[in-house]
Amino acid sequence: MTIDTFVLGPFETNCYILSHGGEAWVIDAGFGPGEMIAALRRGGLRPTRLILTHAHADHIAGVAEVRRAFPGLPVWIHSAEAAWLSDPVLNLSGLTGMPVTAPGPDGLLAEGDVLEFGPTRWTVLHTPGHSPGGITLTSVEAGVAFVGDSLFAGSIGRTDFPGSDSETLAASIREKLYTLPAETRVLPGHGPGTTIGREMISNPYVRASGR
Repeated sequence: MTIDTFVLGPFETNCYILSHGGEAWVIDAGFGPGEMIAALRRGGLRPTRLILTHAHADHIAGVAEVRRAFPGLPVWIHSAEAAWLSDPVLNLSGLTGMPVTAPGPDGLLAEGDVLEFGPTRWTVLHTPGHSPGGITLTSVEAGVAFVGDSLFAGSIGRTDFPGSDSETLAASIREKLYTLPAETRVLPGHGPGTTIGREMISNPYVRASGR
């Protein structure tokens, strides 16, 4: 199983291709996804899901372009943000002067959903706080967690947006993410990767216990 990272657009959004045996999942699709589309084609990969960690503009701006390149590719998102895909006010693109809309979802994700990909099983954790429908996609077998903008190396997601809440985010991190195995690789929506164990010990915003 291979995970490739693509840093896309003016907000330097980390988007990912998870691939195995010629099949691929796309995790988030930011502004200017051409490089990611080219990589899928170059590798002869067949994308079967486009999974969105949340619906802020920098994570969904490329959805329509990816869907044009791969017609019928199903888009999955948490139900709390399904309406955001078509609403520039909700997805915050209206604030940037670059209004973004994306195709509506084909599937809705919820806490505890389990998706199978090759030899691995991926569990959906609802991790709100940065946004109401933020999710983490994690696999014990792969030892990986795609966390969107909930947790970063040495930091956490912003909570000054409409729909954000700092206490909710801290609870999501402490009660959901910090219960994952310490060696779990954290693949965030921006910046370098980290591990759960490292953040539990050293993250200055949310420690494993207390604030």
